[in-house]
Amino acid sequence: MEEELTELKNEKKVGGGDEAKASSSATERAKRSEGGKEGTFFDFANARVFEEKLKKEEWKIFLSGKYDRNNAILSIYAGAGGQDSQDWATMLLRMYERYCQKKGYKTQVLHQSFGEAGGPEGRIGTKSVTLEIKGPFSYGFLKKENGVHRLVRISPFSPKALRHTSFALVEVTPEIKIGKEVEIKPEDLKIEFYRASGPGGQYVQKRETAVRIWHLPTGISVTCQSERFQGQNRERAMELLYSKLCQLKETARQKEVSKIKGKKVSASWGNQKRNYVLHPYKMVKDLRTGIETSDVEGVLDGNLDEFIQAEIKL
Repeated sequence: MEEELTELKNEKKVGGGDEAKASSSATERAKRSEGGKEGTFFDFANARVFEEKLKKEEWKIFLSGKYDRNNAILSIYAGAGGQDSQDWATMLLRMYERYCQKKGYKTQVLHQSFGEAGGPEGRIGTKSVTLEIKGPFSYGFLKKENGVHRLVRISPFSPKALRHTSFALVEVTPEIKIGKEVEIKPEDLKIEFYRASGPGGQYVQKRETAVRIWHLPTGISVTCQSERFQGQNRERAMELLYSKLCQLKETARQKEVSKIKGKKVSASWGNQKRNYVLHPYKMVKDLRTGIETSDVEGVLDGNLDEFIQAEIKL
């Protein structure tokens, strides 16, 4: 004991750069005083860092699909219900934009067909919208958001404040650069050019720069109006079409595999994926995973991690 006190007094006299050595020496003595439990000291300090690294590696196991690393193309289509459904589509667009912002993904609206104005908080309704999402594994994380999203609320458009149910379809496809996976024949395409415009007919261009392309054999149509020039919009539209055709081919392959393995029976109603209830109580519930929360405002603000992580593990 007297030897340790003498050693500590000597260390206090050490100045400048030697203070770090003295501190290190004291730490070593603290370890020795614990009866040689150096491992316990080290593990406690690094356990949290190790846990975070493990979580990051864990997602790579679940996100090992063919296109999971690709960028994503997310489309939203308002269902039946008029102004309420169009407003719901705009709410969903904001939800996914906020989610991507929190994940550090970049987003760009490639095409948006506006509906009626006059929604809550000045929102303008959306009939359909296509959002490009750029970031690592963006398709892998969002691919299971496919399906019908249902909203129950007191309609802000109802003079009698009646409860209303709105539907919107979400479709997610990977962004795939044009290659040799799918052949697109010129004779199978119908191309239309038109003037791009903003909400309410604002910002109407004098030149027909927007492009819509139909693939006649499949009935798939794509639109792009985000670029300034017609040629650029046509090129982006062809990339969108190619991505959708590749996804269609992959889906057909998976259906053939499902026939061999046997199709899983789901307890969900139709293609419905998730319910968002704002009245008479507050709840968001995913019908595929069973995950639910009463924090509806948080979910609509882009806090989707709990739902998406559960989907990935299915």
